Amino acid sequence: MTEESSPALEREWSGDGCPAGPFARRSFLHAAAAGLAGATAGTALGDREAQADTPVAVAARAGAVPFEGRHQAGIATPPQQDAIFLSCDVTADDSDGLTDLFRTLTDRARFLTAGGTPPKVPPDSVPSDNGIVGPTVEPDNLTLTLSLGASLFDDRYGLASRKPVQLVTMQPFIHDELNSSICHGDLLIQICADHRDTTVHAMVDILNSTKGAMKLRWRLDGLRNPPRHDRVRRDWFGFKHGITNPDTADTGRMDQVVWTQPKSAEPDWAAGGTYHVVRIVHFFIDAWQKVPVAQQERILGRRKVSGAPVYATSDDASDRMVPVYTNDPQGLLTPINSHIRLANPQTPETAATSAVLRRGYDYDHGLDARELDLGHAFVSFQRELNTYIAMQTRLEAEALVPYISPRGGGYFFAVPGVRDEHDYFASGLLT
Repeated sequence: MTEESSPALEREWSGDGCPAGPFARRSFLHAAAAGLAGATAGTALGDREAQADTPVAVAARAGAVPFEGRHQAGIATPPQQDAIFLSCDVTADDSDGLTDLFRTLTDRARFLTAGGTPPKVPPDSVPSDNGIVGPTVEPDNLTLTLSLGASLFDDRYGLASRKPVQLVTMQPFIHDELNSSICHGDLLIQICADHRDTTVHAMVDILNSTKGAMKLRWRLDGLRNPPRHDRVRRDWFGFKHGITNPDTADTGRMDQVVWTQPKSAEPDWAAGGTYHVVRIVHFFIDAWQKVPVAQQERILGRRKVSGAPVYATSDDASDRMVPVYTNDPQGLLTPINSHIRLANPQTPETAATSAVLRRGYDYDHGLDARELDLGHAFVSFQRELNTYIAMQTRLEAEALVPYISPRGGGYFFAVPGVRDEHDYFASGLLT
């Protein structure tokens, strides 16, 4: 399974539950401001007034991805090297508690992505930071992206009438082997940064800051293998990362393919957001390595060395060459059931369901039932969830099926961006 991206991105690419307890952001933050003994690390960090650096100063640091904007960071942002996906279930008592949760997540994301020095505390007090990255938190191109699952719109918080119209719980496709323990969730928090310690630091901070308001349902750690001497970034199947994606610099195209638009069928609050898909796909590495390279190329529809379409015979051929199927109706060059051809058959009937913004990661979970558990976290963003569902339905017939096993993930809606320092995640939904 190959990952696809735009040339612009390619140039820039460099479940245990939380302990339950009372959760109230106001008292939680006020305690930090007052310096009460015994305040949790997340509490102390949550108070922006207690931080040593001003928001303006820390935002200017090198490597900081702007947190505020019409859209969330971590979507059109060039993919960073490391990622953690946290699926959580909300345990807040009521809608006020849910609002407090989202405000706290906003406060933490704003500080962590900008960086700075956590407040100092007396030596005999609980630390104000977990210390994983040292005394100063560097931005490290960190992004935290919040998305909502269909289950959040049940009757707990009175949100049912405001659910995005296409948001549903992910159902298995024909060949899926879904494990319920790594599926779905009320919230998805996507944490991406250039280095592993940054994502782990952010994860620990977020989970400590939200105890009692949400609990972890499942977690997925992702990585992007570095480019080698041939400047190629490859997945566990040995194929090239990064082929085609909508140009994230093209505002019109992104509005067409990715971003939910105002005055559409979606609720007003959702404008500027996008549907967020995560699929945890296990690779049968041993079986794949027994397949001749020529057959691997026909299964995926691209050359293994270059990433170019299969009609290109040179190892130096550009992966930017566009596969053309009009002169190959019988699939003699690019098989009809190859991965890339089913994903985008280039027919008028499938044109509307062939473009999504992919932003995937590989994973390595060690051993599972005595076999290597290597795979791919397929991640995509699209204006309509039905676009992805139609594409994946076509892929039920792909030749890659015997070599992969989709086992988890979910469908979510990435909320619009936080507009300014007074705004917070999903404020339009909750007000």
